[in-house]
Amino acid sequence: MRRRNERRRSAFTLMEVLLVAGILALLAAFAIPKLFSKAEEARIQLCKAEIGRNGPVAKALKNYKWDIGKFPDSDDGLRLLFQRKSEVDDERYKGPYLEGTYEELKDPWGMAYEYRAPGDFNEDEFDLWSRGPGREDDNGKEGSDDIKNWIEK
Repeated sequence: MRRRNERRRSAFTLMEVLLVAGILALLAAFAIPKLFSKAEEARIQLCKAEIGRNGPVAKALKNYKWDIGKFPDSDDGLRLLFQRKSEVDDERYKGPYLEGTYEELKDPWGMAYEYRAPGDFNEDEFDLWSRGPGREDDNGKEGSDDIKNWIEK
């Protein structure tokens, strides 16, 4: 008779499993939105680094100006930075100034960078901006979510 009482199952009850599942769901509800906001903030910081004054795109534009004597105009845009020396008639051209292709030059949201020279905000240089998280081109106007290479006044 004793043997029947000694045999006990070691398992979790349904209530214990539901309690643990509820705690995990609650933790996930708080953690996941924070992870997504951190990812978006990282994209914004990456974009600022790419188009900022010391970023690779800005440096390529400045190297182009150093060689040619002026920034590419708005019509030619950033495409000129990728051309091989054999594709350009100007002997001063020492490019390409950026590796890869023009089609690969995208912001962290997969959109092309916007470029204007001479700039409306950086009058002696160029305006370079990304459409930002909203992916809508606001021409870099003040208060928009565009990420710009100039400081708003």
